[in-house]
Amino acid sequence: MEHTYSVGSNPVYYDKQRLHVLFAGESQTKPLHQAGPKIYDYYLLHNIESGAGTFTTEWRKYRLGPGDCFLIHPGQLVSYLSDAEQPWRYRWAAFTGPDADELVRQSGLTAENPVLSTGENSVIPGALAGMKEAFYANKDSAHLTSLGYLYHIIGEAAELHDAASRLSGAESQGKRTVKQMIHYMAAQYAHPVSIEQMCDSLGYNRAYLSRIFKQETGLSPVTYLLRLRIEKSRQLLRERPELSVEQVAASVGLTDPLYFSRQFKRFCAESPTAYRQSTTRPGERPGKESSAESRK
Repeated sequence: MEHTYSVGSNPVYYDKQRLHVLFAGESQTKPLHQAGPKIYDYYLLHNIESGAGTFTTEWRKYRLGPGDCFLIHPGQLVSYLSDAEQPWRYRWAAFTGPDADELVRQSGLTAENPVLSTGENSVIPGALAGMKEAFYANKDSAHLTSLGYLYHIIGEAAELHDAASRLSGAESQGKRTVKQMIHYMAAQYAHPVSIEQMCDSLGYNRAYLSRIFKQETGLSPVTYLLRLRIEKSRQLLRERPELSVEQVAASVGLTDPLYFSRQFKRFCAESPTAYRQSTTRPGERPGKESSAESRK
């Protein structure tokens, strides 16, 4: 089997960007081709397209084959060896930057468990190939293109990791669903969305979601969303004195300013205007009082 090797480097120089793909390549290795033991100062992801080999970390040795990925972490002593009979062909990409650690954490590819098995429809081989092709084109936009491919890869890894966690019972379905609900409300609170709309979006019955949400948080979804909106409104009242109370209410998804004022007083024991006056620094001009509050 003929040995091949090609690599493309990012035409944009790494100058401490938050996240940066350094290079991407592919190789058909020779039998018993070995890299390491050595330490890298960046993340290096490999995806095996054919053949087999072993990947050895400071903790254990992995026997890997087609569809498997392994992630080398910076500062970790590793080595990898191609099979004597069926040497592996793989693609790889290296990335770095202050945001890389968090991205890897989300992928589930920890230093103690850096291996992932993908399926037939995996986006990872195509994404790695796309990175190399973008770098070969030698355009400055290749930097952004490579980041898009990297996020695709991490997204698939995270999805597969979540699926494995579900099978292992690491997190109950109820807990995951509640997290989805919280994320939905955190993203949509500024819009006049309802709990019914959230249930439809997540594909669950409202009674079921309300029950599991209260089991996990101690609050009903309606109360949680309302508290979230009130907390966001408190922040606006403090930080945006030029906004009227009606504008603040609309900004947190409550289109009826009178209802907003009643609920604000319910949670905070004072009206929005009184709260703003008590938190306004000397010399600042409070926002215009809403007509709804002036009628109270």
